[in-house]
Amino acid sequence: MMNLRVGFVLSLVSLSLIACDARTDKESLEYRAELYDGCAQCHGVNGEGNAEIGAPSIAGLERWYVKAQLRKFKRSQRGWHPEDAGGKRMWPMARAMDTDEKVDLVSAYVASLPLYKPEPTLEGGNPATGKIYFATCVQCHGADAGGNIDEYGPPLNYSDDWYLLTQLQNFKAGLRGTHPDDVTGAKMRPFSMTLPTEQAMKDVIAYIGTLPNQK
Repeated sequence: MMNLRVGFVLSLVSLSLIACDARTDKESLEYRAELYDGCAQCHGVNGEGNAEIGAPSIAGLERWYVKAQLRKFKRSQRGWHPEDAGGKRMWPMARAMDTDEKVDLVSAYVASLPLYKPEPTLEGGNPATGKIYFATCVQCHGADAGGNIDEYGPPLNYSDDWYLLTQLQNFKAGLRGTHPDDVTGAKMRPFSMTLPTEQAMKDVIAYIGTLPNQK
């Protein structure tokens, strides 16, 4: 009889813990969505972005990459250059997440959003030529442009083409990747400088646009 009572009590405790975990998960999801509200103003409710205000699509971006970039904005390692107006707009938004926990939670929420591949906006890019240039990108970003965490290379295959062009120009001009504490950004700058012209940048972006939209 005693064993039955103990088993009954343990069952109740287990059910209680499961219910508690379920509530916690729900509350956590709601909290992540609440934190994301500040991002949604520019990047959209579904992370689809808004080209008119220079906000790229971020839906489905890898959690580690979102976290790393938010930390760079918070620490003034990105967006510090006076001519990087788009980067500077991110400063107050990133700094509003005043704890590492908030940065991690909103990064997880962004990563959970369904992938969204924006419509192309650039014209005149040659994918065949771009494939040649892309050979130098493979080591960090992967043959399918799906990213490589070991090399700190983010996915590119579901990014806005206009955003990729802007960032290549920023890296090449020294607006990004030149802060002394931005180690991973500094890795990218030499590669941007292998693209001699804006046309070359459009070519490699056109090639990226032909790759599968997947994680």
